[in-house]
Amino acid sequence: MQNLSPAGNELVQRLSQQHGLSTDAVTHMLIAVHNGNGSMAQFNHPEFGGSGQWMSGGMTMVSDLFNNQLKYRVSSLCADISDALYNHQLVPFSGSFQSQSQGGSSSQSQAAGQIGSTNSLFVPDPTKNWWPSEMGSPNAIGSQNNVRYAYFANSHRLAVNTGGGTWVYDTLNHQIGGFSQQQGSGGSITFTSQFGVVNLSTLPVISRDGVPAPPQQTHQPAPNPPQQPVANSHNAPQNSGSRSDAGTAGVDVIETLDRLGGLLEKGYISQQEFESKKADLLGRL
Repeated sequence: MQNLSPAGNELVQRLSQQHGLSTDAVTHMLIAVHNGNGSMAQFNHPEFGGSGQWMSGGMTMVSDLFNNQLKYRVSSLCADISDALYNHQLVPFSGSFQSQSQGGSSSQSQAAGQIGSTNSLFVPDPTKNWWPSEMGSPNAIGSQNNVRYAYFANSHRLAVNTGGGTWVYDTLNHQIGGFSQQQGSGGSITFTSQFGVVNLSTLPVISRDGVPAPPQQTHQPAPNPPQQPVANSHNAPQNSGSRSDAGTAGVDVIETLDRLGGLLEKGYISQQEFESKKADLLGRL
């Protein structure tokens, strides 16, 4: 809970007497309207009938739907708080705020733009702007369970505070639209962008607690082994054709020797002529 300044405590006391409510109820509503940038509030307090919602110039909702007197009481208090906030706001409000609880310790909040924190009704909280100061003002902030985040669209940076440390990520070409965290303190964190649901762990880490992170190695595919040159008519081994010709020549020599043997048997040639011709043919192999 934010701490009230002397001006904030004085306002609470005055509105408590004016509206006949406890200081605890008025403080609860003051913080709720402040979180809603002075234009809306989501609250949950017994003196307001439990949970409900208020919007400036719009509808007031309470758990007791037909209790118009309670609605008027809530609307009147919130209007007075809204006026007081604007009168004490040191920096103009920006963006819009949403919050919801899912029972027990599970909670979630989101804000488009940085919700107004420089208001003289509250004591400045040095831990509120927990991201590195050089990153400037975020385009969106939020929290879920034990995780806080701040998104800087223009510089493509995302700051995440979890486990007592602040991590800064490069959002690359993602246009982030929301965050979610799986149930449990160690649940993984995901975000949605134009590419769908993406796990936070896929983003490059820029720094942790102000210390630059070492360059992350990217896994490059292993190079293909060098290809052996394919033989063609220009670089093919010269003896490849010779082997083929030699095989054909060998068949011809054997066939010729067979024919010569037949001539020798029939007496058409002499033994001397056969041996001479055989030696000549075998010499060609």
